[in-house]
Amino acid sequence: MDRRKVCILMVLWAMVHLSSPGQGLRALRRTTGGRRGSGLTGQDANGVPLRRSKRGWMWNQFFLLEEYTGTDKQYVGKLHSDSDRGDGSVKYVLTGEGAGTLFKIDEKSGDIHATKRLDREEKAFYILHAKAVNRFTNEALEGESEFIIKIHDINDNEPRFTKDPYMARVPEMSDIGTSVIQVTATDADDATYGNSAKVVYSILEGQPYFSVDPETGLIKTALPGMDREVKENYQVVIQAKDMAGQMGGLSGTTTVSITLSDVNDNPPRFTKTLYEFRVPESIEVGSAVGVIRAMDADIGQNAEMDYRIIGSDGPGMFEITTNRSTQEGVILLRKPLDYERKRQYSLRVQVENVHINPRFYSKGPFRDEATIKIIVEDVDEPPVFERASYVVEVKEDAPKNTAIGSVSASDPDDKNSLVRYTIDRRTDMDRVFNIHAGNGSVFILRELDREENAWHNITVIATEFSKCSSRTRKRHFGSRTSSNSVSQIGFLGPKYWLVAAISRVPVYVRVLDVNDNAPTFATNYETFVCENAKANQVIQTVGATDPDAPLGGHRFFFNLAQEAAGKANFSVHDNKSKTLRVPYIHYLVHHVPVVISDGEFPMQSSTNTLTIRVCTCDRKGNMKACNAEALTARAGLSTGALVAILLCVIILLMIVVLFAALRRQRKKEPLIISKEDVRDNVVSYNDEGGGEEDTQAFDIGTLRNPEAIEESKQRRDIVPEAFYPPIRRPVLPPTRDNNGDVRDFINQRLQDNDSDPTAPPYDSLATYAYEGNGSVAESLSSLESVTTESDQDYNYLSEWGPRFKKLADLYGGDDSDRDS
Repeated sequence: MDRRKVCILMVLWAMVHLSSPGQGLRALRRTTGGRRGSGLTGQDANGVPLRRSKRGWMWNQFFLLEEYTGTDKQYVGKLHSDSDRGDGSVKYVLTGEGAGTLFKIDEKSGDIHATKRLDREEKAFYILHAKAVNRFTNEALEGESEFIIKIHDINDNEPRFTKDPYMARVPEMSDIGTSVIQVTATDADDATYGNSAKVVYSILEGQPYFSVDPETGLIKTALPGMDREVKENYQVVIQAKDMAGQMGGLSGTTTVSITLSDVNDNPPRFTKTLYEFRVPESIEVGSAVGVIRAMDADIGQNAEMDYRIIGSDGPGMFEITTNRSTQEGVILLRKPLDYERKRQYSLRVQVENVHINPRFYSKGPFRDEATIKIIVEDVDEPPVFERASYVVEVKEDAPKNTAIGSVSASDPDDKNSLVRYTIDRRTDMDRVFNIHAGNGSVFILRELDREENAWHNITVIATEFSKCSSRTRKRHFGSRTSSNSVSQIGFLGPKYWLVAAISRVPVYVRVLDVNDNAPTFATNYETFVCENAKANQVIQTVGATDPDAPLGGHRFFFNLAQEAAGKANFSVHDNKSKTLRVPYIHYLVHHVPVVISDGEFPMQSSTNTLTIRVCTCDRKGNMKACNAEALTARAGLSTGALVAILLCVIILLMIVVLFAALRRQRKKEPLIISKEDVRDNVVSYNDEGGGEEDTQAFDIGTLRNPEAIEESKQRRDIVPEAFYPPIRRPVLPPTRDNNGDVRDFINQRLQDNDSDPTAPPYDSLATYAYEGNGSVAESLSSLESVTTESDQDYNYLSEWGPRFKKLADLYGGDDSDRDS
């Protein structure tokens, strides 16, 4: 097979080259003149003659077959120059695309060979340059010339489709020749050479439904009346073959998936001509009675349909709507059902497509009709009251067990069961009312008070008991209104249940007023009047109030009580209104009893006291002084204000007591706290000191707090002796005297020193060896005296007491004693 192919290719190559003049193996053609002469070719725009150089030779175009399968190198052609005399002095040089790699030239003979197999689909032609030079001098014998090696195509590529698979849709019931989709196949071979790239389309699978145009690849319908409801999807196989479809051509295939789209070519149809529904009479208005559905073989919007009622023996009782998601007809109740009035309804319903295609009118009307039968089932309905609500009136003085009204309810069912009445105790927590279970009479259980509660809102329950079968007992559950219901209350056996149907009705009880309250002062009246008030002077206007509410309004009558009527101090005048005027005649403190009566029947009255306090006033009527009770009231302080003031005083006293207690618990501080206290700086002038220049004061602060003295502090006036143990001084209890701690401390120190035989009286040791400069006082020092020690007599020191005993022993003895 390979040899046959090679032979065919060689024959084709030879035919092409032999049929083209000047395209043989010898590719050199000598031109007239060559480089040896030149000729005029015209003039340029400036009139200068143009000259064209004549070349001695030019190269022709070479052709080469692709995909060469021979064992030898494929021969391309031969280059030759007229300058070549066969002595080997001419050298041929080849440059350009593929020179030296894909194409090689014999330098001596000029023969060109292809070294590799070439693929036209990769590169269709190559541009090369050739020249002839002197082998020894390398001088160009011919000018460089360009030539082309063109690759001849062979049919080595099959057609390929741009998609695989193709997806297409076409409406069902389309006419013959309706375009579906166009497929395209491409061939990589040379379309300008032969038939290698000429593609022809054909259908391998899909007949007789579809056909394909052999040149364009357009797929069309080939069979009329293709019904989507019969078959929706088709698989069509298309072939593309090159070489114009001739034998030996290469081919490729693709699959086209064709779907028939839906059109409205089917009318809706009811599955039945008669539908029957059973509903209880207690079903609520607006509820669904039943659902019907017509069948349509179409899909999508072509299957959309509308339902409507075209006839009914109960106008306005029902309506039908379309559920767009399921295309069902839903029958809804628009008026309440009553088994006792009408037990069955008949409806005529029509269904029709929404979107109708005029093209298919011939298939008949796209609508259908059916009959619907609705049977109303009896349920144990709750009792029905004659009124939606009741209003009754009763006087507040009505005695217990008085009937104030009645309610009435009846069973709407045919059996007319007995109705029992009760009061909903959630609306009568205090059990003020009760009702007769048989006749519905409402009566009171205790006396009423309009002033306490003028209205009472109670609910009366009517209950009707019956039994039902186990099969139908579920229909008795549910509600007809928010206040009526049917409930299961007992099991009577395997077949029957006891049910209770109840209804509720509001009863509004209005308590009527009777005159059972006496009028009283509108407030606690208390007034002040001057002692020099004139007779018949109006000193107070009072008002009255009454919790009763007579229809004509209040009318009060004011009079003095009988015990005050005989006194000439006051009189009462009714000013034809609800107030009272009391003229004044001089007295100190008056409590005037006033009787207030109303004008209703039976008349009610009460005695109220008006307090009048007499005050001293000036000529202008300004009050100056009143009695003790009047002063308290005149100050304008109410009981609440007095209580508040008293509480404030008590709180202040408690704070003072607490502060004092805290001070007593706290440690006593030194009396000398402030530097400004004159007791902090006490200067002693009873001994001789430094005169006016002695500014060192003696701080007695330590004397005020004995506990501040350090126990272990040594005396500065004598040498300490270790064999005398320190004497612990008891701490004296504090006294209330401000200077008591100083006095106690000094007394304690004196006692310690008096009991210590080694302690000299050095409690306040001063130095007398130096007199201050400028002192006007004379020297008191015995050391600097003009007299001698013998001239001094210190015996008087012994008379100063035990505190100066040591000093008397030192200075008050005889000379013999001192000498010894």
